[in-house]
Amino acid sequence: MPESEQMDPPQIFVERTLALVKPEAIDKAEEIEEIILQSGFTILQKRRVHLTPEQTSDFYAEHYGKMFFPSLVAYMSSGPIMAMVLARESAIACWRELCGPTNTNKARETHPDSIRALYGTDDQKNAVHGSDSQFSAEREIRFMFTDSIVEPIPAGQAAKDYLAKVVNPTLLRGLTELCKQKPEDPVTWLADWLISNNPNKPRIDEQYQVSEPM
Repeated sequence: MPESEQMDPPQIFVERTLALVKPEAIDKAEEIEEIILQSGFTILQKRRVHLTPEQTSDFYAEHYGKMFFPSLVAYMSSGPIMAMVLARESAIACWRELCGPTNTNKARETHPDSIRALYGTDDQKNAVHGSDSQFSAEREIRFMFTDSIVEPIPAGQAAKDYLAKVVNPTLLRGLTELCKQKPEDPVTWLADWLISNNPNKPRIDEQYQVSEPM
């Protein structure tokens, strides 16, 4: 949009977040979509996807090394999921509130009308996923919808959060590996490593199955 056509401050920012309907709840996707719409969200994009274990590992890379990681990858790649980009004011917080607590049993006790209380089975098979922050939402939306442009670019506290959660840990991993490998040209090696291990790099282009919603 040309600068002359942009809105004068204050500009209205409608937040976006990523929602996933997990494999065990995929048959209830239409019901869950209706709940989403009735809760004031707009569904900007949606896609039915069956991820490979490798793609699932990339999506949940922040949990790598945790005890539940292998079972999470196996479960989330066991069948099709529905990915949706949701939009509304305070979309991230509102969607997580609508999802309910991660533990399905707790959700039934404390948030009986939440999606996890209605459709979840246990901690892992808890029906839905929601981005936990602005920069997570941006990364996850780009991962699932490679043609998406997510704005605004993080600034202020959002930028600090992004550095602390994504950039610093990635750089630390790269520097640690650099010390182990001891390459002849460390600068070029580190640059190549960072390109290959960019946490925002979309990796869903290869070997995935998609069928458009009816």
